[in-house]
Amino acid sequence: MIEKITQKIVFKIIKERFINEVPFLKLLGIKVSKFDYPDVEMVLDWNNDLVGNIVQESLHGGVTATILDSVGGLVAVGNFISREKNLTADYLKKRIGRMGTIDMRVDYLLPGRGTKFTTTGRVIRAGKRVTVCRMEMHNDKNDCIALGTGSYLWSDGKYYTPK
Repeated sequence: MIEKITQKIVFKIIKERFINEVPFLKLLGIKVSKFDYPDVEMVLDWNNDLVGNIVQESLHGGVTATILDSVGGLVAVGNFISREKNLTADYLKKRIGRMGTIDMRVDYLLPGRGTKFTTTGRVIRAGKRVTVCRMEMHNDKNDCIALGTGSYLWSDGKYYTPK
């Protein structure tokens, strides 16, 4: 029971940090709307400054890739926390701080049109060092705009030097 309570607190802290402390996500207006593993969701409201194709008036592909990658990373973190027994702050900061994207593929299915975009992710496979996730982005009409597959590495720190 205490383990579940601790996980809920950790999920809440990470959600707040993603919302308030990741400068690029703040710049784009991407928000974490749900983070209670396995349910992970990020949202983005339409913003004219994020247009990538002025003729089609559609979202820039880089914004789409960013939100797919971000939700994939967050779902990988959620999976890690749900499997981990050591939930001390120092350990989590060290391990999560060393996690990063090693590969990602995006399939753009439709032009990014809509007033609100919702992105979800799920874990396909999780090992000790690599987590593979599948992500989907839908518009406010529930049209699937893009799909992504991302691989996220849990580094042992061998090549990692903290600032």
